[in-house]
Amino acid sequence: MSDSSPLPPVRLHSEAELARAALSTPLLSRAARLARWAGPATRVDAGGSLIEEQLPAAAEQLGLTGDDAAAYAAEAWRVALDSGLVEIADEEAGTVRAGEALGLLTGSPHEVLTVWLAALETVLADASVPDLDDLMDALDEGGEIDFSSLDWDPEAEAEFLDGVLGNLYLLTVSEDGAGDGPVPLPALAASVIVPDDMGDPTDDVLEQVSDAMMRLDDQFRTLEPVGLVEYEPVDEALMADADEEPAAPLDETDVSRYGMVRLTPLGAYGLRARLLEAGFDAPAVGDLADKGADALLDGTAGFGPAAARAETEQWLARQEPLAAARELLAAARGADAGAPLRRLRCQQALSLVGAEAEPALREVLDDPELGGLARVWLSERGAGEVPAPSQELVFWLTIDTVAAQLAAEGNSEELQALVEGLAEQHSGFFAAAWRVEHPATADVLEAMGRLHPDKKVAKEARKAAFKARSQQAG
Repeated sequence: MSDSSPLPPVRLHSEAELARAALSTPLLSRAARLARWAGPATRVDAGGSLIEEQLPAAAEQLGLTGDDAAAYAAEAWRVALDSGLVEIADEEAGTVRAGEALGLLTGSPHEVLTVWLAALETVLADASVPDLDDLMDALDEGGEIDFSSLDWDPEAEAEFLDGVLGNLYLLTVSEDGAGDGPVPLPALAASVIVPDDMGDPTDDVLEQVSDAMMRLDDQFRTLEPVGLVEYEPVDEALMADADEEPAAPLDETDVSRYGMVRLTPLGAYGLRARLLEAGFDAPAVGDLADKGADALLDGTAGFGPAAARAETEQWLARQEPLAAARELLAAARGADAGAPLRRLRCQQALSLVGAEAEPALREVLDDPELGGLARVWLSERGAGEVPAPSQELVFWLTIDTVAAQLAAEGNSEELQALVEGLAEQHSGFFAAAWRVEHPATADVLEAMGRLHPDKKVAKEARKAAFKARSQQAG
């Protein structure tokens, strides 16, 4: 995942909703209860962990029972310490006191989320650590961990988990991605293991995917209590030894048995915060709501249709319709490479504005760059006295529209259909199109030659592109 290009925008829940979700997560709620429980008699060791004798009382305070109760209590205490809910009062005596962060849990939603993000970092660090039993076996005589015997590289493991979570974020927020639905664990593991240009994965790659799934199964079990994900673990029957008879017949076509993970709304907030911290451009719908029309049109240029509409709706909600239309039209002007897409986004934004905007559209009927889209807007609303466009304007608008679609979608099936339709409806299209005085004329005609399936028509388009370039050069 590159940090140079913007990620798809995420639709975040309100901070109030996210803060409520954070406070109700098992791990943060347990950490807060232990921070409030801790008192003058509480003792910790040199590393800040509760001494072993106090773990049963801590587990009882949390209502935990069973073999893992002490381990869960120790984990909650570590989160409380690392997130500042408690702090060491006297290292030599091993005493603690309430931390400043404990008061934040009753503060603003943003303050609550700040504490949760700190807890998340602790859990992510834990998720990258191998099983404790393996760590104990790897201790050498001097009490140091022999990482080579573990076959574990801490930095590589953290990088692997970051990559997986980055892909889960992408799969969740992309318009053609999972959205609110779960992602199959095999698909997520493959997304970081299988090269993009590989056809059928080799046996070696498939084995790597299988190993990654087992690592992720453990990691997502660790991450679920902090509220980052909802996780349906891998069916244990699938991990049984080959010579063992399964307890129930296995349906290998049921992908859910191989693990399903869903990024929660709180998790989307948390991962976006980490991506921003790492230098990625990770926009959220609503970021542009208080900006000018120029920022809106430029900012939504790389958005998918649904996200662009959602962002535009939030922007328009703060505007007076007529003033908004005038500002949008002014921002849509230009002869630079991004101008066609700005005009497309402007046209899409104006489609959401009511009849109050009509005066603004009539004001630009004679504008060579905006007159075409103004006529479209007025005609679609059944407005009277809309002057017919000149042939020159029709061709200019056609080039501008195709240029915008190229910038928005690349060589999509929809654009190919548009190209075929244009060539079919206008027999002399290329003979006239190369003369259009638009900066993108040659590029559009070259694209039409590339996209049109008919070799004869494609050749006409390429010839027209050559003429257009010669005209521009002259």
